[in-house]
Amino acid sequence: MSVVPLSKPISGALAASDTSIARTLAKGLVVLEAFGAGGSALGNAEIAVRTGLPRPTVARLTRTLAELGYLAYEPRGAKYRLWGGVLKLAYPLLAEMGLRQIARPTMQDFADSVRGTVSLGIRYGQDMIYVETARSTENLHHTPDIGSSIPLPRSAMGRALWSLLDDKSAFALRRQFEREAPDLWARFGAAVEQARRDCAERGFCVSRGDWVAQIHAAAVPLFVDPTTGFAFAINCGLPAYRLRPEQLEEEIGPRLVALAANVRMLVERRRSSG
Repeated sequence: MSVVPLSKPISGALAASDTSIARTLAKGLVVLEAFGAGGSALGNAEIAVRTGLPRPTVARLTRTLAELGYLAYEPRGAKYRLWGGVLKLAYPLLAEMGLRQIARPTMQDFADSVRGTVSLGIRYGQDMIYVETARSTENLHHTPDIGSSIPLPRSAMGRALWSLLDDKSAFALRRQFEREAPDLWARFGAAVEQARRDCAERGFCVSRGDWVAQIHAAAVPLFVDPTTGFAFAINCGLPAYRLRPEQLEEEIGPRLVALAANVRMLVERRRSSG
């Protein structure tokens, strides 16, 4: 089994001499972040490689997290996996996102009408995270799970979220990718810049197989929530073989722009009613 280090090792903030940071807490959270999708269990040595933390430190942290219910220990392989405490911790945040409940009926109608998948996502650092998904019963090719993440440059949704940044913030994020993920930026940077222009000019951007090869998508930036600060975008993904040439640009994108406008109106109405 190959072990891939995290894109952001434990250095950086934890290596700085900022006495206001609770370093042990931060290290524990970094250990939790070492677990990726797929449910793979990890041993202390694997976690140490992924995080850059010393193995004895990892051993103390994993035992503590297991005692608190955030990890489960598997004696047979001497490994840990994420446990129920992580899910319990995440639920209040999802519940606070009222947009999910407001948008879901119209998302489902749209997904059924185009036989695709419609999702909501937020920006989290250099990634986008899915927070809601509606899919047609006919679309069995790719359904994004809530909580799954993708690097911003690699999807229409991520690029739409990027377009919500002001010029200064967008430039800073670009420089961050150029430093920390130069290969990724070299491959997708031009698409990010084009998507910003497309969102400004026509309200949406598109992606053709940049994350899942057989899925093409259009995405629309929604808004930045004034209360939580979360930036939201909405997308529609379809199997490539179902799409006519230019259907993303001529039909799916404009319809998604109209859907986004309706969602914004519903959100504003909810806010006004208190």
